[in-house]
Amino acid sequence: MSPPDITSPQSPSLDSTPPDDLSHGKAEEGQSQRTTQTPTPEVDSAERESIRRRFQLFQGIKHNLRRRAPFYWSDWTDAWNYRVIPASANIYFLNILPALAFSLEMFDRTDQSYGVNEVLLAAVIGSVIFSFFATQPLPILAITGPITVFNYTVYDIVTPRGTPYLPFMCWVGIWSGIMQWILAITNACNALTYVTRFSCDTFSFFVAVVYLEKGIQFLVRQWALAGETSAYLSIVVALLTFMSGWICLQTSRGTLFQRHIRKVIEDYGTPLTIVFFSGFVHLGFMREIHLETLPISRAFFPTLDRPWLVRFWEISVGDVFLAFPFAMLLTILLFFDHNVSSLIAQGSEFPLRKPAGFHWDFFLLGVNSIITGIIGVPLAYAHIPQSPFHTVSLSVTKDIATYADIDTGRQASQRIVERVVEQRVSNLAQGLLILGTMTGPILHALKLIPQGVLAGLLFIMAFQALQDNGLVQKIIFLAQDHRLRSARSPFWRVTRRRAVWGFVGIQIVAFGCILAVTQTVAAVAVPVLIMSLVPMRTVLLPMVFTLEELRVLDVATASLFTMESVGGG
Repeated sequence: MSPPDITSPQSPSLDSTPPDDLSHGKAEEGQSQRTTQTPTPEVDSAERESIRRRFQLFQGIKHNLRRRAPFYWSDWTDAWNYRVIPASANIYFLNILPALAFSLEMFDRTDQSYGVNEVLLAAVIGSVIFSFFATQPLPILAITGPITVFNYTVYDIVTPRGTPYLPFMCWVGIWSGIMQWILAITNACNALTYVTRFSCDTFSFFVAVVYLEKGIQFLVRQWALAGETSAYLSIVVALLTFMSGWICLQTSRGTLFQRHIRKVIEDYGTPLTIVFFSGFVHLGFMREIHLETLPISRAFFPTLDRPWLVRFWEISVGDVFLAFPFAMLLTILLFFDHNVSSLIAQGSEFPLRKPAGFHWDFFLLGVNSIITGIIGVPLAYAHIPQSPFHTVSLSVTKDIATYADIDTGRQASQRIVERVVEQRVSNLAQGLLILGTMTGPILHALKLIPQGVLAGLLFIMAFQALQDNGLVQKIIFLAQDHRLRSARSPFWRVTRRRAVWGFVGIQIVAFGCILAVTQTVAAVAVPVLIMSLVPMRTVLLPMVFTLEELRVLDVATASLFTMESVGGG
């Protein structure tokens, strides 16, 4: 089965013939065509060698390390750039606050097995490992919605039978880490050549809706925890936080103010919004209303009264092997979620100059899985929207003139990314900031952040992710008055309008199935549904849509340069 035939937006020209060669006449042209159509023994040998290398053990890892090693020193020296400062600050807030929101849910659903310190330490470990040792340091490792659902669903399944939860999760992490090593060694990440925007957009749409769902759950639970007055104030604070953050985002993309002012608003608008509304609730009569905040524990100590080292040997042999199928499901989730998030963070809209390395990075994730399991913290891995937000924060942009409006005569402009500051310091810096957050004074400062503010941040991140989502763009195109649709939209090139409707319908049905399963005890099987998006795109969609339609509706996720690390170049 060959990868989907799609055109990368940044694909280089296939015509590499020098201009001088065009003057040799039709005879040589015909000879060139015959040479192209008739495979030579040398070509067959090269193809066989390429196939052999794809299945050779450790080949992908060695290829990744060989390509990226020359850039390692520059990954540190290139950090002498202003973009690193706002990127570090922005990702710190966008990483830690949603993680704390998910920690509250795990705190309640796992009998306090995972709390604030466990979530913070997991993010620190992932940051340090990937900043120093990963081939691609742009993806941000975070605690996310899918892993949160997985963790408390496993708790609901195994604890009624008397299985100790943390030792069991340790073995899940160990088994999963071994599986990730096997997949990396056998070059399984080459399968990423089959991943297109269909899978990425459907999954990112699901993640954004999960963020919305968790934010709403935060607000609904206020009635039971703190009463009616607190609940209504939490809703007001959440909506104010969301609207302020959204205004900052739209201002950064609009025409108000000078360009450098808009850039400052884009860089620091969300963090300052969180700080402002955390203090806003202490003004006037609002200070007399009790608002629920995050439960914290002692600095650098686990939430439960236990050592950091999980006693994973104090578990029955049967439970050790019972952890194996759960580890398989976790590995499927990680293989798709981590790698796809990394792909999106290196999307074709970003002109990256340093090579990626999916095989080696997935091997490193296996190391991370084992370490986090042994110390009893949830697993952090590359996720959306944090990972692409990090790349956006590091992007150096400029506005270019595109076309003049026929009615007004005004020149329109479009923001494009000139380059990305590719380095390791911002990922490490946000990890060290999170480590500092585990100290006593900062933990007490975190306790001052109302849950309503956290809900507002989840809304900001969800809508920001939805705004750039390909599925949402198609829905907007279909919902617009056909007379007012932009003539520059690529979907005009699809002659069958029902093809766009059908493509969107399939994505929505797939999303609905995944979301529905997360609401049941079968949520532990969600990774299988998510992974099924890839064969659905490869096998099913070509039966429904023409190749020309798929080239418009389902473009490549990353550039050919990025895909070279998985044999897609």
